[in-house]
Amino acid sequence: MRIVVQDAPFDFGAEAAGFAAGRHDMGAIVTFTGVVRDVDGGLNAMEIEHYPGMTEKALEKIAAEAMDRWSLGDALVIHRYGRMEAGEQIMMVATAARHRKDAFEAAEYLMDYLKSRAPFWKKEFVGDETGWVAARDEDEAALDRW
Repeated sequence: MRIVVQDAPFDFGAEAAGFAAGRHDMGAIVTFTGVVRDVDGGLNAMEIEHYPGMTEKALEKIAAEAMDRWSLGDALVIHRYGRMEAGEQIMMVATAARHRKDAFEAAEYLMDYLKSRAPFWKKEFVGDETGWVAARDEDEAALDRW
């Protein structure tokens, strides 16, 4: 299990290849990449803040819960902070399991919990205005299935 919180962009292809390398006992590798989305066409940037140390600890706890809950061989979470423009990668989740069901479900679990429970704060810059992104009811509801 590897948890990375960084401000620098990451190379999804290199990370996915490195995660999958040598996993001859795993039948499924699932990856997901979250990208800064410009819903209304006016987003200048998004800025993500976190508390160093606390955030990594929270991500480790979420990933450890996924490792315990599903039969995973490994898990990877990369999450960025700092200022990003639309189209830039925010985060990546990868899971490896013998069977696809475990890999897919664990990846979805990680994504749902990272979205709602990871201590990150997002601020959007739209035109001349800035505003914090509020928690969404559908993100909280997504946790109910777990």
